[in-house]
Amino acid sequence: MKIDVLTLFPKMFSGPLDESIVQRARENGLIELKIHNLRAYTHDLHQTVDDRPFGGGAGMLLKPEPLFEALEALTNEESHVIFLTPSGRKFNQAIARGISSREHIVLVCGSYEGFDERILQVWANEELSIGDYVLTNGALPAMVVIDVVTRLLPGALGKDESSHEESFSANCLEYPHYTRPAVFRGMKVPEVLLSGHHARIAQWRSEQSVSKTAAVRPDLLEKSGEQEASGSC
Repeated sequence: MKIDVLTLFPKMFSGPLDESIVQRARENGLIELKIHNLRAYTHDLHQTVDDRPFGGGAGMLLKPEPLFEALEALTNEESHVIFLTPSGRKFNQAIARGISSREHIVLVCGSYEGFDERILQVWANEELSIGDYVLTNGALPAMVVIDVVTRLLPGALGKDESSHEESFSANCLEYPHYTRPAVFRGMKVPEVLLSGHHARIAQWRSEQSVSKTAAVRPDLLEKSGEQEASGSC
């Protein structure tokens, strides 16, 4: 997968994307990641990317000229352009799976009060938000999208099935995990996990997943009435 990021703050991406799974995916050729400074597509002395909104109001808006020029240079017919904005639909695991099938994505990071609407009308294949809050700019959301999507690419994890058993994979939170020692400071691992009985372990995990989801994120179960009724995930 090829990933291009368009941002006013390219230095923010140094570090988070140079470690762990994302870095290994880059080294192994699973993703080709490039970070582009939007100011490189300006032509005035001050590299101006923003201006005051028509009609008045607080803040500044990103101008169409540099963004149009940048996207014309970075995209082709296969490109899927995603704008990171507070007004986008909320990013989740299902959306990430859809994105992971793309050959080329372009992540456009919002800044200031947002974009001139004409930019979105022409270029936005979709707008995404990572939560119901406002960040300083779209760099952190772009990193979140890259991290989540990269983990879903075949070969990115040690075992590809790992991504299918995680929280949100089936509208449920993941079941509790335990490792050695079997007893730690008087706290014991559930006996079923030590039984070696795979069917019982699977049933216990499913029940624990439903129980945790009902307590912490009941809204997820509301999306899947059959799971809630059957008591399984």
